[in-house]
Amino acid sequence: MNWKSKLKGFKSYLKLERSFSPNSIQAYTHDVEKFINFLKETNKIIAPKQVKLSDLKDYFEWLNENKITSTTQARSISGLKAFYKYLLIEEEIQRDPTALLESPKIGRQLPVFLNIEEIDLLINAINIEKPEGQRNRAIIEMLYSCGLRVSELTNLKLTDIFLEQGYIRVIGKGDKERLVPMGEKAIDELKLYFENFRKNIKFQKKSENFLFLNRNGYKLSRVMIFTIVTNLAKKINLAKKISPHTFRHSFATHLIEGGADLRAVQEMLGHESILTTQIYTHLDREYLKDAIIRFHPRNMKTKK
Repeated sequence: MNWKSKLKGFKSYLKLERSFSPNSIQAYTHDVEKFINFLKETNKIIAPKQVKLSDLKDYFEWLNENKITSTTQARSISGLKAFYKYLLIEEEIQRDPTALLESPKIGRQLPVFLNIEEIDLLINAINIEKPEGQRNRAIIEMLYSCGLRVSELTNLKLTDIFLEQGYIRVIGKGDKERLVPMGEKAIDELKLYFENFRKNIKFQKKSENFLFLNRNGYKLSRVMIFTIVTNLAKKINLAKKISPHTFRHSFATHLIEGGADLRAVQEMLGHESILTTQIYTHLDREYLKDAIIRFHPRNMKTKK
């Protein structure tokens, strides 16, 4: 059936030609693997080039029957479309069975964000008497002050930090580089982290250049960052369900509320399209209403 070899080539294509991150590659290949499993379960012994639109429709009917959400279905369609686009480029197929496949309609959900008081409560809940306390304060400040994705945070290196100049270099999705300014609070917390934690641990090989390390001198994992955040939320009995990404949403929301230019926020977040950034404008309707009233020519009183 040669699904295995095509999937291997697809992974290489995503990595080398599309410059996708390991997490994105895993997500896309998982979408294809789910479809392969469906074919096995329904005894459809066919190769990738034999798949028809009807087979794909059967698959999504099966997902519906199994109560799979519209969001997950849309994600699966995206992965399968990328896979068949790769097969077309490689001239493995002459037609794309996903071309007429429509994604289910899904509503755009506004992201959960924290107010400044909630962020302060989370940071103040960190016990700095523990060795890792100061490190955790620096982590939360960096997530919030710089709007980082969790993978961007864990991959930050010492050579990416410019404390005197007040900015960091971030390698985002697709290996795209951006410079993000740091606030005074984040700089202060990082200095305390260097002084009170990092200089006292023994670095492990290949981890010494990473900014955030665990007590054994290894680079922190994504899972560890999630654990730190969820434990803090439990500690203060936070009603909202949050993750490290919540601080990125909060960063963007507070910038928009403060009057920051949308293009500047897009640049700092590393969004490829400004349409992605625009979702944060929905979180501050009063700010937009005020801007229209004050600046739109139809609302401005003529000076006499």
